[in-house]
Amino acid sequence: MVNPGPYAGLPGGVAVSRLCVYDWPAADGVSGGTPHLHLVCSEAYVVTGGRGAVQTLTASGYEVTPLTPGTVAWFAPGTIHRLVNDGDLSITVLMQNSGLPEAGDAVLTLPPRYLADPELYARVTALPADAPEEERARLARARRDLALEGYRALRAAEGPDALAAFHRAAAALVRPRLADWRERWRQGARAAAEATGEQLDRLARGDVSHLSEAAVRAQSPTERGRFGMCGRLEVYEAG
Repeated sequence: MVNPGPYAGLPGGVAVSRLCVYDWPAADGVSGGTPHLHLVCSEAYVVTGGRGAVQTLTASGYEVTPLTPGTVAWFAPGTIHRLVNDGDLSITVLMQNSGLPEAGDAVLTLPPRYLADPELYARVTALPADAPEEERARLARARRDLALEGYRALRAAEGPDALAAFHRAAAALVRPRLADWRERWRQGARAAAEATGEQLDRLARGDVSHLSEAAVRAQSPTERGRFGMCGRLEVYEAG
């Protein structure tokens, strides 16, 4: 077996960020983030402050999960989710497959015509890094509101056809990125799992040499206040 070497990323190839959920009210009077789904990444919330909820839409239907300090909630790829802020909601977010969400694994619930046109989708979801903060806030809120249009239509639809059509459109939108995602997965979550397998093999042989490779790492946020899909983010590099 080829030794993949010590894995330096966060445990299990996950990503972590701290999220302060938007308090912007939407057309339905609810404050919160942008509804979206992930195609290959599970997501978990560890609620650290405030209160709110996560609205979810799957083939099993619509649900609302309350979020209060100490709650841990998680969901699989394909779960359309919308964070609701009922007062100072802050969350530590854990994402499977570090690097993939940032590479486009998240698809917003925009109306169908935007999903069918990759250039249009990219244009209405972009937040230029060099734009003034007020402009980025305006754009983040505009894309949130546009995604809510598609989300409300999906919730109002009867039967599974509309949701299945959204799934197909989201998959088609990201298909050109799959080779890049696969490489990110190889270097991240897969490498972490392979490192564990190699360590188990070493222990079975009575080889404890990997224990001498132990190291401690710590990191402060590499960016604070980034406009994310669901709120302002403190983000950390994966490795």
